[in-house]
Amino acid sequence: MCRNITTLRGLQPAATTEEIEAAARQYVRKVTGVQSLSDATREPFEAAVAEIAQITARLLEELPQRRQPPATVPPLRRPEVQARIALRAAKKA
Repeated sequence: MCRNITTLRGLQPAATTEEIEAAARQYVRKVTGVQSLSDATREPFEAAVAEIAQITARLLEELPQRRQPPATVPPLRRPEVQARIALRAAKKA
């Protein structure tokens, strides 16, 4: 298992679409070895991410609730990650 993929089942509030997509993207990166997209890899890579995200969302909906929340906080919920994302967005604007 890729150490960068965080457990999403049992989060309060529930995992967001963005968190599910981030986990799917990390999974696809790991199994393909693709770290940066090219014209040749973009379409199949993004299609795989979308499909895996959809399957993951359905799986999370169908599984019973956990007794305890996961021990780690997903990266997108961490203040330092949110600050980096905001900084990147501000630089692009």
